[in-house]
Amino acid sequence: MSSKPRIEDNLREKIITQPDVILDDQDLMHALIAANERSMGGNIVDLRGIAMERLEARLDRLEDTHRSVIAAAYENLAGTNQVHRAILRMLDPVEFEAFLKDLDGPVADILRVDCVKLVLESDQGNSDATVQRLGDVLTVVEPGFIEKYLNAGATLDARQVTLRQLEEGAPIYGDAAGFIRSEACLKLDLGEGRLPGMLLMGGEDPHQFTPQQGTDLLSFFAGVFERAMRRWLS
Repeated sequence: MSSKPRIEDNLREKIITQPDVILDDQDLMHALIAANERSMGGNIVDLRGIAMERLEARLDRLEDTHRSVIAAAYENLAGTNQVHRAILRMLDPVEFEAFLKDLDGPVADILRVDCVKLVLESDQGNSDATVQRLGDVLTVVEPGFIEKYLNAGATLDARQVTLRQLEEGAPIYGDAAGFIRSEACLKLDLGEGRLPGMLLMGGEDPHQFTPQQGTDLLSFFAGVFERAMRRWLS
C-alpha cells in the first residue's frame, strides 16, 4: 500500500470539475511547481519550470508597464482638462485689467501654480498708471530682457516653453521670489511690430516644472494667451 496521503474525494472532485480555480491561483501554482521539482530530485533541471518563471517575470513587467501607461494617460487627460478650464476662465473677462488680474488669481488656481507673472518689454518702463495698478501680475522690462532671462546669457534663440528648477526665484517674481523653486517660462509673440512678452508660472514644488516634462499643453496655452493679448493690444 502507498504511504502517500490520499486527497479527499470531495476536494478531488471539485478540482476535476473546476481546474481553472487552481490555474488562476498564482500561489497555488507556485506550490505545485515547487513540489514537482522536489519530487524529481536535485540532479534534474526542470526546463518547463524555468520557462514558466521567465514567462511570469515577463508578465509582471508587462503588467507594470500597462499600469504605468494607464496612469500616464489619466494624468495627461487631467492636465488637458486643467488647461482647457484655465483657458475658458481666462477668456471670460470683458475688460483688460480684469483679464490680467485673473492670471494670478482664478487662472493660477486652476493651473495649481503659486505665482503667475506677465512680463512685457517696453522703452517706457513702469511709469504708466495701468502698469502700476497691475504691478502684482504685470512687469515691464527693457528690450532684450526676455531673451536674456530665458537663455541665462546664452545667444541661442529661446524655445517657446522653457521648464526649469531653481534654487530661488528671480527678483522679477517680487515678494514671491523667495519661495519659487521651479518655473515655466512661456515666450509670447505679440504680433508684428511689437516687442515680445513672457508669461511666468512659478511653483513652490521644485518638481512641478522640470526640463524632462512635455510642453505640448503649455505651448497650446501660450498660443491662446498670445492671441488674446494681440486682440487686447490692438
